[in-house]
Amino acid sequence: MFYFLVVIAVLLLVYAAVLVNFVRKGRKIPPQAYLGLAALNGLILAAVLAWAIAR
Repeated sequence: MFYFLVVIAVLLLVYAAVLVNFVRKGRKIPPQAYLGLAALNGLILAAVLAWAIAR
């Protein structure tokens, strides 16, 4: 479970870096990007809660 959390956290950081790169180039972030970011955050939150309850 720990490795799953690490993989999801790395994916979230990479996704955030891509969004920051968009903003630095002067582009607008697409509305779907916020949905993807929320999904990754929700996945991390659910995994952390499941891991904490399982311990």
